[in-house]
Amino acid sequence: MAKQKATTEEPLEKQLWKTADKLRKNIDAAEYKHIVLGLIFLKYISDAFEELYAKLKAEEVNGADPEDRDEYKAENVFFVPQDARWTYLQSKAKQPEIGKFVDDAMDAIEKENTSLKGVLPKVFARQNLDPTSLGELIDLVGNIALGDAKARSADVLGHVFEYFLGEFALAEGKKGGQFYTPRSVVELLVEMLEPYKGRVFDPCCGSGGMFVHSEKFVTEHQGKVNDISIYGQESNQTTWRLAKMNLAIRGIDSSQVKWNNEGSFLNDAHKDLKADYIIANPPFNVSDWGGDLMRTDGRWQYGIPPTGNANFAWMQHFIYHLAPNGQAGVVLAKGALTSKTSGEGEIRKALVENGFIDCIVNLPAKLFLNTQIPAALWFMSRNRKNGKYRDRSNEILFIDARNLGHLINRRTRELSDGSKDPNDNDIKRIADTYHNWRNLDGNYEDIAGFCAAAPISKVRELDYVLTPGRYVGLPDEEDDFNFAERFSNLKEELEAQLKEEARLNEIIAANLLKIQL
Repeated sequence: MAKQKATTEEPLEKQLWKTADKLRKNIDAAEYKHIVLGLIFLKYISDAFEELYAKLKAEEVNGADPEDRDEYKAENVFFVPQDARWTYLQSKAKQPEIGKFVDDAMDAIEKENTSLKGVLPKVFARQNLDPTSLGELIDLVGNIALGDAKARSADVLGHVFEYFLGEFALAEGKKGGQFYTPRSVVELLVEMLEPYKGRVFDPCCGSGGMFVHSEKFVTEHQGKVNDISIYGQESNQTTWRLAKMNLAIRGIDSSQVKWNNEGSFLNDAHKDLKADYIIANPPFNVSDWGGDLMRTDGRWQYGIPPTGNANFAWMQHFIYHLAPNGQAGVVLAKGALTSKTSGEGEIRKALVENGFIDCIVNLPAKLFLNTQIPAALWFMSRNRKNGKYRDRSNEILFIDARNLGHLINRRTRELSDGSKDPNDNDIKRIADTYHNWRNLDGNYEDIAGFCAAAPISKVRELDYVLTPGRYVGLPDEEDDFNFAERFSNLKEELEAQLKEEARLNEIIAANLLKIQL
């Protein structure tokens, strides 16, 4: 009986994931995600359409026409042709041609809705996708939020979509991190920035998580979602498609989320945009960013970034796009806090002396799926004297959060959000520290080993190195910590990492051997 109870209490999204993953069989996770997420999206737009269709049907006597496309456009609902509706596809789920039916449905929906042109996956008739498994997957997705009203259905389907994005990113490992920023990192950025109103911009937007959480943040704080407008750019077309679906399933206008394969540096899709908030996780330490073609670009106001590393090109791109009172919260490789290679130290000095750097947060290891490179959050503001907050122009807040978070598997860590234990909330602890320091009514105090507000004069003394550990010192209780014990722990961690690397190398070698055979 206890076993039965555990199964029924397991969250819906986890039950769905386990079942969907069983149906994957011989399909790679990178390919399978488009199949599953495409079906969830199709179910969402079909649910929304069917609800409005039923309402219009009931009002036919008053002149309403349930087949009039304009009726759906007026309500911001996608029009779904008859052969693309979920009920129709579910009735065909057991037929061997089901893959073709779904691909045709995706084509038909794109033709009827120009904003979805080139977005939806047409991968369902492929030979490696077993029609029986596809039919079972359709039945599985068909049970999500069955019979609920649109608002409930959209919320459940949106939650499942987001959960599956995260699980597919975990399943893909390094490749998965290219389209997905871990949820706890996104939540921390959004909680610290508090984007209640204005233009939110992400020039390397991945699957759109920053936008979803910005809108969610506003809703949870009783704000008006329509007070936010979003702007984005993504150079990977496959990832851009995921972003468009992720936003559409949340009812978020994605018309200003652009794709071009040249990327934000060579082809800035929002040249004239001045954003109120920039939230971004650019790829770390990119060497082939086209820097040799852009030595005289107008965005490099604080130093020409090196051609071999895009970190400070991204920083200046963000600053260029900030409105006069704009703020930014971005993820960057930790090396950018200290690097002096090819003029990076001079650029960092210029950013400090021009008053842009507001706060630096040192993150724990293993948060990111696609890299083991240590990372930090940079919070910047164009106007640190503005009356909305107190004048912080002569100091920078440093937060060392390296010891926060918990492992969710051997390779991945996440920051706690208080959902399991209200007393265990890493995100709130970091965000509250920043707000108490920044806000007019804040009650901030330095905490040894965790946070310190350092004057710019101290930053100058340390030659503009921005590593939080240099400023926060050691926790009081660690003043007499056991060096032998600490060394032993670090040695164990290193040995575990080396074993894991060796295991992965063995797997890669075995796969290469199979390919050669």
